[in-house]
Amino acid sequence: MIQRFIELGQGYSDLYELLEIGKNNRHRVARLLALHTTLNDKQVTSLVVVMHPTTEGEFQPLYICREGIPNPQTTPNKRYELFEGLAKELDKSIIELEIKPSTLFAELDLYYQHLIGILRMNKYLPPMKTGF
Repeated sequence: MIQRFIELGQGYSDLYELLEIGKNNRHRVARLLALHTTLNDKQVTSLVVVMHPTTEGEFQPLYICREGIPNPQTTPNKRYELFEGLAKELDKSIIELEIKPSTLFAELDLYYQHLIGILRMNKYLPPMKTGF
């Protein structure tokens, strides 16, 4: 199983692409995530659309708009409301988690590996399959 974050941007105009991915692939959407953190003394949120793995190749994409949306718990905003609209349209709940900011990691890949570990540990992603 290959699980990979695909970063679309930080949630400005790319948020509309994230929403379209969810709407046009509704049969593949597994979960919707809101990952809250503090970045440069600001409360921000990353929005994620987690897809079911492909049958062939066992690839599971996680589309993300990283750390560019104000945390709706502190600053209500239209971008998060659009994501809530997607959740309602897909009849999915938004899973909210508090996480570390990406700036604490030397490389973005390490940050995404960290997130995949958290999501697996909480059973929001399936575990890696081993060849044992």
